[in-house]
Parts: sequence; structure tokens; C-alpha cells
Amino acid sequence: MSFEQCQNVTSLMVKFNKTWYIAGGWAIDLFMGKETREHNDIEIAIFRKDQLDLKAYLKEWDFKKVINSEFLKWEDEFLELPIHEIHATHKLNGDKIEVLLNEAKDNDWKFRRDLRIYSPLNSVWSYSETGIPYLNPEIVLLYKAKNTREKDHQDFITVKDLLDNKKRQWLKSALELHEPEHKWIQQLA
Repeated sequence: MSFEQCQNVTSLMVKFNKTWYIAGGWAIDLFMGKETREHNDIEIAIFRKDQLDLKAYLKEWDFKKVINSEFLKWEDEFLELPIHEIHATHKLNGDKIEVLLNEAKDNDWKFRRDLRIYSPLNSVWSYSETGIPYLNPEIVLLYKAKNTREKDHQDFITVKDLLDNKKRQWLKSALELHEPEHKWIQQLA
């Protein structure tokens, strides 16, 4: 995969009139402006309130919701927490995307794993030089802090020194609240 995958998703989503952005490792690379590691999949994030709009928009796709690591057909029910992951497959060409539902209340994005952690909606995503929306790296890293894998740690090392002071402090405070023993905290001081 290359940024071509991100461009393909952007082309797919171009007429979707709700907020969406690339998440996961690709978001880190979009922030960096270059591919820093291999990616096996691509994830987008939308706000939970927009899930049925997305399903209507991608009418050529089959959807599965993930519940306790099991993939189940998603009918038209509104998915509530703890369900946050949807997998979509194009009915004709087999393309796949993973969709992550993000929480929002009033004018804040809320961290679904700990609703005490939030950020103003207008600070959650940015755009690459080519106009691709992506989840800001400090939020991506917060998600990656749970069950940190080698690729997650690699993403942290890649980006930590490029975060401005405000983003570093936000991530450090969020980790102290949610994962107080996490090894990244000391590296953000």
C-alpha cells in the first residue's frame, strides 16, 4: 500500500457530506508527509451520529459490526457503545475499509475508552498537503497506547518529537489519566 490507498479512500468519500478522516498508522504517515512503515489495512473514522449516513452513502458495500472480536452482519440498527468497529466490503470489487466510530458531545471529541478525556472538535483532525483528512497524531497515539504493539511504538517514536508542546502535553495528560503506567509518559516529559 502507498498513499494511493489514502487517495482512493478520499475519492470514495469525496461526496460524503459528514466529517470523516483517515485513522491509525496511515494518519501518522499523513502527518509525517511520507510513508514510514508498511500498513496492512486502512481505517477511517467518523462520528457515531453519522453511521447510518455512511451506510446509506456506501450502498454498494456490505457491512459487518464487530462485537467481542466477532464479525456480525450490520443491519440498520444504530450502533451504540461499546460497538465502535465496522468493516465494509465492496460488493463488486472486494475493496475493504475499516470504519471506527468516534464519540462527540457538544463541541468536543470524546475518547470512547475514557469519556473524561476530550478535545475540542476543531482540534481532532488535520489535512495533508494533498487534502486528505487525518486524525491528529496525539489522538492516534492515545488509541495505540492500549496493548501497544511494536508498530504502535514505532509510530510513537516517529512522531513524538514533532508534536508541538500543546499536543505533547495533551497526550501526556491523557495517558496519565487513562494508562498511568505507560512507558510513553516519561518520553513526553
